[in-house]
Amino acid sequence: MRLLLVEDDRDTADYIIRGFREAGDVVDHAADGRDGLMLATDSTYDALIIDRMLPQTDGLKLLTMLRAGGNEIPAIFLTAVDGIEDRVEGLEVAEDYLVKPFAFAELKARVGVLVRSTRSAGTTTDTSLQTGDLQMDRLKRSVTRAGKQIDLQPTEFRLLEYLMRNKGKVVTRTMLLENVWDFNFDPRTNIVETHISRLRSKIDRGADAELIKTIRGAGYMIDDHE
Repeated sequence: MRLLLVEDDRDTADYIIRGFREAGDVVDHAADGRDGLMLATDSTYDALIIDRMLPQTDGLKLLTMLRAGGNEIPAIFLTAVDGIEDRVEGLEVAEDYLVKPFAFAELKARVGVLVRSTRSAGTTTDTSLQTGDLQMDRLKRSVTRAGKQIDLQPTEFRLLEYLMRNKGKVVTRTMLLENVWDFNFDPRTNIVETHISRLRSKIDRGADAELIKTIRGAGYMIDDHE
């Protein structure tokens, strides 16, 4: 793997770099957000490991700028910022979120999952999903409805993908928390409801039929049948 680590703490950076290099991986390092942004823009990496609290440009802003520019390299935040709202905010733009202190074995395993998922997306035949006139291209990470492009944030994309993979089936709030946000507990927030509402406004607004349905007392379902 070729990785970019954006971490301002020298001891933490040395620990991570040594671990990955001992495993045969290549790691580039930036000590602040500005340099990290430049490296990520100019080079191709398999994954990004980014601290949130960085000098020059903080990690959240760094990754948000990369995503706005079309950079879809999978990223994991590695940070001491551990509040529920902080995790939710981070997962809006990153694929994973790991809180310090951490075990290197877990970091390596999570990065490996990100890279394998990206590579398998490019080799599997199941790269497209469709519900009615709604189409998702997992390889290009694009969504269209009736031919019109729909811009989604990473979490919205994961949410829609999960719904489309379970087309015609009811998915519960717990299922969404576990499979979209990787939460094995209830954060006691309206995170699911908020994202469903936001996704519905993008997918169903102005369309002939509503695809994302609320099943009262059960959960949600995407279906093209009235």
